[in-house]
Amino acid sequence: MRVVLVGPPGAGKGTQAQFIASRLSIPKISTGDIFRANVSGGTELGKLAKGYMDRGDLVPDEVTVAMVRDRLSEDDAQEGFLLDGFPRNVPQAEILKKMLAEFGTGLDLVLELVVDDEEVVRRLAGRRTCRSCGKVWHVDFDPPAVPGVCDACKGELFQRDDDREETIRHRLEVYQEQTSPLISFYADEGILVGVDATGPVEEVTQRAMSALRRFAD
Repeated sequence: MRVVLVGPPGAGKGTQAQFIASRLSIPKISTGDIFRANVSGGTELGKLAKGYMDRGDLVPDEVTVAMVRDRLSEDDAQEGFLLDGFPRNVPQAEILKKMLAEFGTGLDLVLELVVDDEEVVRRLAGRRTCRSCGKVWHVDFDPPAVPGVCDACKGELFQRDDDREETIRHRLEVYQEQTSPLISFYADEGILVGVDATGPVEEVTQRAMSALRRFAD
């Protein structure tokens, strides 16, 4: 099965991608993993991407697309894959559609993890990171025994800038601007399925798998 996973920051895409791909016995392919593999492997594309990143510039679409094409050409992706983090916009979606057509195939399903903004803010703004060991806690879901102190190493807990409410709300605005057209694109293609991403991780996975089975049938 060939699946794309989309959803706002804080929806749990990374976690769900891992579980869903494992249950479907297909590789989880994220742009982050692809970038790291190319950069650490010293490939030509990796060197090119690293040049942009070292300058603090965004890596151009054509470099990202070339990396995705190479990854989808590998043997383990021939029977299916789960893409996480690509495409991010309609132009990338159109490129992916054309790319897969050249491979003689296409997407089976786009799975959208649906969660409202307030839940995202609650999830992300509640995170606290240990300055010493880097362990992440949550004031509601996984609080330390002593507020502000890491259970693991007794280090000080702090809130990263990325986890501040105003930053999260800005990220959500950017996501809506960039991704709403993408959601509409795949809805028009008839392959978009929304899944409620609130509640325990296991329940969300079960909902996702039920949606995949229904669509496959």
